Amino acid sequence: MMSDATLPILYSFRRCPFAMRARMALYSSDQTYLLREVLLRDKPDEMLALSAKGTVPVLQLADGAVIDESLDVMRWALNRNDPEGWLHPHDMDTLIETCDTDFKTHLDRYKYASRYDDSDPLSHRRAGERFIQHLDARLAASPYLFGERKALADIAIAPFVRQFALADWDWFFATPHVNVRRWLSAFIASTPFTAVMDKFEPWRPGDADTLITAPYRQT
Repeated sequence: MMSDATLPILYSFRRCPFAMRARMALYSSDQTYLLREVLLRDKPDEMLALSAKGTVPVLQLADGAVIDESLDVMRWALNRNDPEGWLHPHDMDTLIETCDTDFKTHLDRYKYASRYDDSDPLSHRRAGERFIQHLDARLAASPYLFGERKALADIAIAPFVRQFALADWDWFFATPHVNVRRWLSAFIASTPFTAVMDKFEPWRPGDADTLITAPYRQT
């Protein structure tokens, strides 16, 4: 067993889709790490000292280096160990960027309309649905976004589609987007997702870190 001093520390928030996809990549790569669950309304100074952005995930490596972008955390983990081949194919960036920019903008203004002035949630739902339609067309041709097996794009995008669905679950599962609905249902039922969604108490300075031990990936 590695000592705590040699392990990376992950600051995370269970429901954040950015942190969710980072945890799933750490899971798939069989990376052992120390977890610090945080409350976004009460961020610990230790995390803010590492990344002034104040967003999760933040991964502090044993050598002191800090990774504070979720996709970079995913690639760091998978470049160390990628047993399921999530980093292939290599042409996934455009679709993920569309999710993280255009779709995320409409998702936030649909699901959290009260946080934005003059936001019409239904108009943003319609705009976000265009991305869902694009995904549905891709998934009509294959089980996953880039072919016959899951890839980084599936894991990076599905947490945001889940948020979109959660805003009105009955509406979403009554839409004609049958391929996205099938893909999302499989994602939610998957072992990697259920494994990383365990609940932990928020970390406070002086608390012991939660050790997430590898190997724990199940086939």
